[in-house]
Amino acid sequence: MANTLTNLLPDLYTALDVVSRELVGFIPSVTRDISVDRVAVGQNVRSFIAPAATSTDITPGVTPPNDGDQTITNVAIAITKAKRVPISWNGEETRGVNNNGPGAAAIRANQIQQAMRTLVNQIETDIADTYVSCSRAYGTAGTTPFASTLVDPANVRKILVDNGCPASDLQLVIGSTAGAALRTLAQLTKVNESADTTMLRQGTLLDIHGFAIRESAQIKSVTKGTGTAYTSSTAGFAIGATSIAIITGTGTVLAGDVVTFAGDTNKYVVKTGVAAPGTIVLQEPGLQVAIAASAVAMTIGGNYAANMAFGRHAIVLAQRLPALPDGNDLAIDRTTITDDRSGLSFEVAMYAQYRQMQYEISCSWGVKVIKEPHTAILLG
Repeated sequence: MANTLTNLLPDLYTALDVVSRELVGFIPSVTRDISVDRVAVGQNVRSFIAPAATSTDITPGVTPPNDGDQTITNVAIAITKAKRVPISWNGEETRGVNNNGPGAAAIRANQIQQAMRTLVNQIETDIADTYVSCSRAYGTAGTTPFASTLVDPANVRKILVDNGCPASDLQLVIGSTAGAALRTLAQLTKVNESADTTMLRQGTLLDIHGFAIRESAQIKSVTKGTGTAYTSSTAGFAIGATSIAIITGTGTVLAGDVVTFAGDTNKYVVKTGVAAPGTIVLQEPGLQVAIAASAVAMTIGGNYAANMAFGRHAIVLAQRLPALPDGNDLAIDRTTITDDRSGLSFEVAMYAQYRQMQYEISCSWGVKVIKEPHTAILLG
């Protein structure tokens, strides 16, 4: 099928289109693992996880104790997607726009930018979708954070450090609505209070409480499950428990729902939900307050925007150029271009066809949360 270029054919038409680009905050905030980048699509690389350690009393003796064995677990990381954006031009189309028109080269340049925009947004979305793997949440569902103070980043940081996350290289990715609220805080825009003119003059978000703060257009709007009137079973559940049997209620509890239990102010993120009474699974590290051996009411929070806080190491992005077979393929030329907004590299290949040329912009990627306790949701 030919391109629709009618509007580009008039004489003296100039290529003035500026390609729109969405905010990209997740991609520069996560870890890029070179060893993972080398794997094939669907092939796993396993990242080891050392277990929590225990101490013992020192008892003098002839020989040291024969202990210290541990079970080392792992998490699988894979490149799961290989995507392309094709752009085709035939000879007549090229001649038409080159004849006192904007020129095929100018149009192709913007088409390639649009292709990179498409792929970058898909990768950004996949990272944003990892909100379902976050450990706990802070804030009020449906209420934009940063209403008047900096209590929100302070408390979401508390979740991370309480879970053992290193306080270095913390990331906070928020939506533009939360970003607008943050930019209105007087303590950050008044130079005499913030000692910095950057946010006031340029709108650049300042680091706060150890977080590098970025904005993303792909922050997820989460619709909660329909579950109501659920309680815990009467078995009782200890601190650290993740599997919680729930009874009496009806409706769905979905992965990503934020739930609370009566007598406990912590907001837990559901890893595995149910469609009827059964057992839900909470994200690690599980309960922070024990549930008594009685029917304790569980409440599902409201719909929310999933702003995310995490240590950079907690989320891995594996992204590379698509693999080629031995001996190459039918492309007559190919090159690598790097998107200056996201920092990701893409392959641009040219395939000669019958009286037309197809350009292909492509990449492969996969996303994985490898340390759930070092992630948290800032509700919006």
